[in-house]
Amino acid sequence: MRRFLPLKLALLTLLIGACVTINVYFPAAAAEKAADQIIDKVKSGAATVTPAAQPAGEAPPTSSLRPARPPLLLALAGRALELLVPAAQAQEANLDVSSPQIRALTASMQTRFAELAKYFDSGAVGLGNDGMVEVRDPNAAPLAERATVKRLVAEDNRDRAALYAEIARANSHPEWEARIRQSFARRWIEHGANPGWYYKDAGGQWLRK
Repeated sequence: MRRFLPLKLALLTLLIGACVTINVYFPAAAAEKAADQIIDKVKSGAATVTPAAQPAGEAPPTSSLRPARPPLLLALAGRALELLVPAAQAQEANLDVSSPQIRALTASMQTRFAELAKYFDSGAVGLGNDGMVEVRDPNAAPLAERATVKRLVAEDNRDRAALYAEIARANSHPEWEARIRQSFARRWIEHGANPGWYYKDAGGQWLRK
């Protein structure tokens, strides 16, 4: 039995490592994909968000050669990993953005976007580097509309903050909220901003796209 002790310890370490990886893993690519999906819905006028469809793919061809049968202990460890890893792979493929709360927040932002967009165009407002909207130059809006600009920014930021928190909660990882916010901040600038819109860089300086 003593000769199997190192193997058992190695397998135990592997299993613990797999569990830790799954617990702390943040699917950055999936978060950016979800951000692009919601941004497109907000800008296009669609009021609902549905999960991205998974492409139908064929099963990979199987070899006609039978692999050597692994030792019992390795087979059991492999089976345990098969049960653990799919959860991480599912997270990597997509984030759930289909909850009623997420759909309602997206719809609220969409109904406001047409009015807010003209102030992005004029430079009165811009995209912050934190996933929020900021009043950049009140003088770029007519005097009679400046109170409206402030109201729209405040309302949109309230929805944005709630959206980032809800996406994290809906995916059972509330600790992801800050990372989701960062992903949206990048994608609003890189994917959502029209040419001529202002945004803040990492140092807090206003730039024009």
